[in-house]
Amino acid sequence: MTYNEVTGGRAPIRMWADPDEVEPNVMQQLRNVAGMPWVHGVAVMPDVHHGKGATVGSVIAMRDAVSPAAVGVDIGCGMTAVRTSYKVENLPDNLRYLRSKLEQAVPVGFGHHKLPVDPAKLHGLKSAGWTEFWKGFDALDPSVHGKREKAAVQMGTLGGGNHFLEVCADDEGVVWVVLHSGSRNIGKELADRHIEVARGLPHNQDLPDRDLAVFLGGTPQMDAYRRDLFWAQDYARRNRAVMMALVCDVLRRHLPNITFEQPISCHHNYVAEERYDDVDVLVTRKGAIRAGSGEFGIIPGSMATGTYIVKGLGNAAAFNSASHGAGRRMSRNKARKTFSLDDFKAQTAGVECRKDTGVIDEIPAAYKDIESVMAAQSDLVEVVAHLRQLICIKG
Repeated sequence: MTYNEVTGGRAPIRMWADPDEVEPNVMQQLRNVAGMPWVHGVAVMPDVHHGKGATVGSVIAMRDAVSPAAVGVDIGCGMTAVRTSYKVENLPDNLRYLRSKLEQAVPVGFGHHKLPVDPAKLHGLKSAGWTEFWKGFDALDPSVHGKREKAAVQMGTLGGGNHFLEVCADDEGVVWVVLHSGSRNIGKELADRHIEVARGLPHNQDLPDRDLAVFLGGTPQMDAYRRDLFWAQDYARRNRAVMMALVCDVLRRHLPNITFEQPISCHHNYVAEERYDDVDVLVTRKGAIRAGSGEFGIIPGSMATGTYIVKGLGNAAAFNSASHGAGRRMSRNKARKTFSLDDFKAQTAGVECRKDTGVIDEIPAAYKDIESVMAAQSDLVEVVAHLRQLICIKG
């Protein structure tokens, strides 16, 4: 698909979705963003849907500015996937037992480890610089200094909502491990603090939406946000690395002779310094992955519709980006009111997962069709592998 360009604002809006099929409130959010004086351009992914201030499924390139609410409260949220040496026919018949062992190793929801996980004791963990990383905590905004112990025991935990841990098989029957999580409570605490600060700055008082408040380059507020933002993004990356190492250790104990390839990992709620049109910009991907030429990424559907491993095509018109998933087509509240537990069980048949009312809001029908989303971005990524869920763990 080639993109549709929406004009009339200060900056172009390039859409890998049909503007006529996007909800009016979503289009208004996009126009609000494109009308801001600091915005260089907006790229809209096919999974776009309403968000806080800025839509989920959009890429915003700004000159010397960044909006903390556009990044969102789950700073650094993203995906990690690992291909294993196992074939699906070699898995045990009792996947429920394996799911229980994985749930014991990785706390979910509001859960946390009793003691901080020691990365040095985890097999094959490649993330280095742990001492320096935790030293950086002391430089964060003073409002979170009392949260260090909580941040330490939440390192290596899944969280709730749409976060998940899965064992999958690709179309050739090869087993993969896939997980989705972010910066846990510490990321939210930092985001909430900086969103509050941004809203109070004089240059943000006339914006069409208070949630689009920005920090400007060269100011102490921007410097403080960038410091905390990049630390939280690193926390999220390390959190996924620790979880993956814990999961792989469980699989080594229960699946004889299993080995693991190098992980694929990508953020999809974050900020990066990049350059387009000979202009240095801060690119906010809110519900979008980087898809530079040859770069691997992960695009999940829902808990029973599969996940795609992709390779970026480096489309500069989209700021080298692609969608982060299928995207929701209805709110969590609407999903709970629309579907029954029987609906959920039917739609997740064949997947070893929770089958209770607590996860009805994650029912596959609450999400957009992943196949249509993938077809709409064929000029952004190429498919490397298609995975289907065997085990799905949610918070």
